[in-house]
Amino acid sequence: MTEPQAITTEIDERGVATVTLNRPHIHNAFDDIVIAELIAAFEYIENNDAVRVMILAANGRSFCAGADLNWMKKMASYSLDENKQDATQLAKLFSALHNLNKPTIARVQGAVYGGGVGLVACCDMAVGSKLSKFCLSEVKLGLVPATISPYVIRAIGSRLAKRYFMTAEVMSSRRARRIGLISEVVSEEELDSNIETIVNALLKNGPSSVAIAKHLVNNISHRPIDEHLIDETGDLIASVRVSAEGQEGLTAFLEKRAPNWKKT
Repeated sequence: MTEPQAITTEIDERGVATVTLNRPHIHNAFDDIVIAELIAAFEYIENNDAVRVMILAANGRSFCAGADLNWMKKMASYSLDENKQDATQLAKLFSALHNLNKPTIARVQGAVYGGGVGLVACCDMAVGSKLSKFCLSEVKLGLVPATISPYVIRAIGSRLAKRYFMTAEVMSSRRARRIGLISEVVSEEELDSNIETIVNALLKNGPSSVAIAKHLVNNISHRPIDEHLIDETGDLIASVRVSAEGQEGLTAFLEKRAPNWKKT
């Protein structure tokens, strides 16, 4: 009997891609093979102009329990250089997700532990079920959440990151929403309809402008508001206005018609 795919990727006729973690029997814990497959999926979506939005989902009771125990046992015997190579690949995964040139939405249910929290933090938006639980559990194993730290800190801030990095407390979905880790909390039955509302809002907008808007936030969120930044943002809006998409959007608005990227 062949093993089911650890990761599945589906793209619908609207250009909405769904990448699904598919190891429900071990709560979608990841290992080096899953990491490589996720990186490949994200790179494929990055370079696929037909894709407008990506949803990161998971099958089963849990979204992601972090690292696979068998993989962790193997890593325990790695040398420093082998550990560095392994950690670099993991860091590449989170960077690929965070910097993806399409809007990303995490569909979150059940347990979210360790690196699973990193996946959620790397997505632009995250919708969680009311019963979801979140834990940055690394210090319980004598480890630290190093590769996910830049993204978690951006999501919840340094003060709260210190607390949850050091205490490994389990957070409710309500608490996770309050501190900015997830965007919405709904019943599990409402997850898909809530995400569909967000997807429909995204699909109404110019694909290039959405990608640029995402890059804009990533680029300027921690920079000082100085003369250089003011000039840079002025140059950006000027170039977008004269772009093909900018011209189409403005013309469609003035002519009171739908722009060419908007499907009925």
